Amino acid sequence: MTRLFSRAAPLTLAALVLAEPALAQEVAEPAADAVGGGTGYILNTLLFLIGGFLVMWMAAGFAMLEAGLVRAKNTSTQCLKNIGLYSIAGLMFWVIGYNIAYPHGEASSALFGIAGGPYGMQGVGEADLETGYSVASDWFFQMVFCATTASIVSGTVAERIKIVPFFIFVTLLTAVIYPVVVSWEWGAGYLDTEWGFSDFAGSTLVHSTGGWAALVGALIIGPRLGRYGPGGQVNVFPGTNIPLATLGTFILWLGWFGFNGASQLAMGTVGDVSDVSKIFVNTNMAAAAGVVVAIIATQLRYKKADVTMALNGALAGLVAITAEPLAPTVGQAILIGGIGGLLPVIFVPILDKLKIDDVVGAIPVHLVAGIWGTMIVPWTGDATFAGQAVGVLLTAVWVSAASAIVWFALKVTIGVRPSEDEEMTGLDIGETGIEAYPEFARAN
Repeated sequence: MTRLFSRAAPLTLAALVLAEPALAQEVAEPAADAVGGGTGYILNTLLFLIGGFLVMWMAAGFAMLEAGLVRAKNTSTQCLKNIGLYSIAGLMFWVIGYNIAYPHGEASSALFGIAGGPYGMQGVGEADLETGYSVASDWFFQMVFCATTASIVSGTVAERIKIVPFFIFVTLLTAVIYPVVVSWEWGAGYLDTEWGFSDFAGSTLVHSTGGWAALVGALIIGPRLGRYGPGGQVNVFPGTNIPLATLGTFILWLGWFGFNGASQLAMGTVGDVSDVSKIFVNTNMAAAAGVVVAIIATQLRYKKADVTMALNGALAGLVAITAEPLAPTVGQAILIGGIGGLLPVIFVPILDKLKIDDVVGAIPVHLVAGIWGTMIVPWTGDATFAGQAVGVLLTAVWVSAASAIVWFALKVTIGVRPSEDEEMTGLDIGETGIEAYPEFARAN
């Protein structure tokens, strides 16, 4: 059966790419293309708000995914990190982050700029119809993306970092490091004006940014005690709650419709609404392909399908399609997502060989799949491979360098790791004083 899968899968993917999907068929031009100013303003604002609260719900998805994949003795700490990082991101993005991300009134080739102090909202009952949407709705939608970036770091460095240094890192990541990257593309900055870089909803700007920060953190902090033994031995630390991790993945999958769909940024015309619906379909199919490919790949490689790889296959497929979820046909989206789903199966063992301890597999899912999704944009979208490569490399250099400075500073000042006794006992006791599963946590 596995041989049949291995022979049939490439042919099936090729057929999907070559097939002309029903969604791509031309339809008659509608009689009325756009709604009036006030109605358009309302619809655009609703798109931002609905997309925003869906992406906010992804914070719950990350929390549940991580709580399910860490050991029982560290679950409360992981939950505290997730609700804390979301809150810190909101505060810092208002104080400074948004005005770094969007510093210019028009396109600029500057690498850094800032528009002023805390971001101002409209007054009660006010509406600037010229913007086409409520400025508060735009800020909220952008803020939840910022929080997503921090969530990626949380999963990688789980189980061996103290709460205070982690929150300090998140503060700087969401206040400065992430907003600078955003300014280069979505803020009409250097990558947008000079290189034509394209990243529709953030495969690089959000996911690879979080991935680089996580990778540098994992290298500087080091692996969990006992994770790696002599002679290349890798000791498996099973997650405490696979159903919870599965729920977290489905929550993230749901939230991704807001992540990608609302990145259309407009819903005031029939064309925009039609595009949002296509984005939904491509997003969903890329994730589905990632799951199926991960299941087949682990079955072929290990003779057993791995549920954690299937979960990460879904997320990697989602990350991969995020850079351009609108332009591909459904078949192309399936191929992009399917290759994305294969990447964790390939790169998780590579990280273990390098003794890079990534608790939830966030580096392959968000960094590697983010690079893949960004670099494949020219296949279907309006971008060049050179421009995409410059965007990937510039993001890598800036985020890695800035993160390394912060991580090293924390390590040599207040320290980033708990004592060996605290780590072995579990961070729930040492860091929060509250055990998530007091009946059996200490046995795990």
